[in-house]
Amino acid sequence: MKRENGYIIWQGASVLDGSPIALVATTKTANEKTGNVIQTWIIRTDVDPVTASKRKLDGAICGNCPQRQNVGGSCYVNLGQAPNAVYRALKRGSYKTADWPIIAKHWQGRVLRLGSYGDPAAVPFDVWSQLVGCCKSHLGYTHQHNHASFDKRILKFCMLSTENARTTQRAHSSEIRTFRMKLASDPLLKNEVLCPNETTGIQCVDCGACYGGRHGMPKKMKSIAINAHGSLASRFAKPVKALTIDLVNL
Repeated sequence: MKRENGYIIWQGASVLDGSPIALVATTKTANEKTGNVIQTWIIRTDVDPVTASKRKLDGAICGNCPQRQNVGGSCYVNLGQAPNAVYRALKRGSYKTADWPIIAKHWQGRVLRLGSYGDPAAVPFDVWSQLVGCCKSHLGYTHQHNHASFDKRILKFCMLSTENARTTQRAHSSEIRTFRMKLASDPLLKNEVLCPNETTGIQCVDCGACYGGRHGMPKKMKSIAINAHGSLASRFAKPVKALTIDLVNL
């Protein structure tokens, strides 16, 4: 049976604000950092990613992430490239709705990336649970720990994205693993290691260091830090008010 290059995994209301969104998975990528993992895209179905960002409608998929480009953040995602291409393909009807028995058969040896674009917390936990169960391993990050609609069960699959030492250390004290963006000049914290891709060149598909943020994690797995990167990395040095928000209800 022919294997499709992309699937609509789920469509419905965003957990974060109720807007219409879709979760699309693409099975092939040439991403040099991640390697050939299954990429997932969280897309508004009523407006393209570029327009959504310009009109600040991206809260449906990015929530209150302080790195959104429209609030002065340094998000490395080029909205006009892959996210926009996925949106256009979705609107053209290029993706089939997921056939779960086939996915479970063909993806059992694959690594899944939760949220190649968009925050995984926008999609219901049960959808991710089913999808993760079809794959060998996974990686993912969420910024939504202060969002009113945050489902903290997502930390079973995702590390907590942070940008400052205080929030990061508070997460560690709650036994939550973090993925912290930092300046190259910032030192590592006690429970952190630098992203292995930066130190050894290993790809995410072979690494496994970003496997979940909380439940069932081996106790010796440290948190990860990564130096700000991408075309907007220079923005990261500028103070962003949202970066200093404390953790709540974790």
